Amino acid sequence: MSLALPHIAGMRRYPAGVAPADPERSVKLNQNESPYPPSPKVLKALQETGGDSLRRYPDAASTELRRALASRYGVSEGQVFCGNGSSEIISLIMKVFVGAGGRVALPDPSFDYYHTAAVCQQVEVLPVPTGGDFEIDTEGLLSSGADAVVLINPHAPTGRLLGREEIRRLADGFHGLVVVDEAYMEYAKERESAAALLKICPNLLVLRTFSKAYGLCGARIGYALTAPESVEALEKGKDLYNLNAVSAKLALAALSDPEYTAQTVQAVIRTREAFIGRLEERGFTVHPSWTNFVLCSPPSGPGRPDASRLQTLLQERGIYVRYLEHPRLADKLRISIGTDSEMERLLEELDALR
Repeated sequence: MSLALPHIAGMRRYPAGVAPADPERSVKLNQNESPYPPSPKVLKALQETGGDSLRRYPDAASTELRRALASRYGVSEGQVFCGNGSSEIISLIMKVFVGAGGRVALPDPSFDYYHTAAVCQQVEVLPVPTGGDFEIDTEGLLSSGADAVVLINPHAPTGRLLGREEIRRLADGFHGLVVVDEAYMEYAKERESAAALLKICPNLLVLRTFSKAYGLCGARIGYALTAPESVEALEKGKDLYNLNAVSAKLALAALSDPEYTAQTVQAVIRTREAFIGRLEERGFTVHPSWTNFVLCSPPSGPGRPDASRLQTLLQERGIYVRYLEHPRLADKLRISIGTDSEMERLLEELDALR
C-alpha cells in the first residue's frame, strides 16, 4: 500500500539515462554530457577546497556566483537566481508560478522532466504539437490558454533553434511567464540567446546550466535570469541552502576560464558536424542540430534493426545511446556527441551490425 498522495503514486518516474555497468569499457552517449573534463581552473578549485567549506553552511544567496553571472550577462544581481541544477528551478517554476490546477504549455515532443515536475505540483501540461520537421508552433503556444509557456532553445530532443525575434514575439504576446531553457545555447549562436530580451520582456525567464558546456553535471548548478520580482518569488519557494558551497566555488572557477569552455565547445561542434556526415553516409536520416547531440533515424529495410532494437544491440556492445519513448520519436535515436575516438567506436559497431 502506498502512503503517497494519489497524483504521486500514479505518476511515471522521469526516465533517466541508463548508467553503464562497466564505465571503463563503455561509451556513454545517452545523457548529453560534455565529453571533456571541466576547466583546469575548476579542478584546481576543487583541490583547494578547505574544510571550512564543508563544516559551515553555504551562502544562502550564492552572492559571489550571482555577481559573476550578472556581470557575464549585463544584468543586475537581483535578476539572477542560482539553483541545485536547472532541474530544481524547473520544479520551482511549477511550484511558484503555475501551481496546482494551473496549466503549462510545452512544444511536443519536449524534455520529459518538465512533465514530471508539472505532475508533482498537480499542474496540467498542454502539449502543443511541433510541425512536420519539429518546428516550434509559436501561434499554438500563444493560443494555448496556459498560465505559463516553456521553450527549450535549442530544443531538446530535436536540436532545432528558434530565433530570438520569434521568442520576443511570443513573450510580447503572452500574458504569463515565458520560460526559455537554454541548456544547449553554448553549442548554438549566443547572439540568439533570449537573455538580451530581459530588459524589454519582464515576463521572460531564461534558464541556463553548468552541466553541458562547462562539464559540471555532477556538481548540479543551474541558474535563471529574470525580473527581480520573479527572482524574489523563486527565493521564497526554494529549499534552504539549495546550492552547496563547493558547487558554487566550482561554477565561479568555470566562469573564470571562458577560453577553455570555448575550445571544448568548438571541439564538440567539429565532431558533431563530422559525425552527422558519416551517419548520413550509412543511410541515417539526421536532423540538423544546434546542440551537443543529434536526433537521427537509422536506415530501414529487411534485416535491419529498428531504432529501439538498435539501441539494445549497441548497449550489449557497451555503447549507450538514447531511445525516447514518444510516438513521433519511435523511429529515432538521440546520440550525444563524445570525443572523436568515442564516435569512431560507435560507427564501427554500427558497421558491424549491418
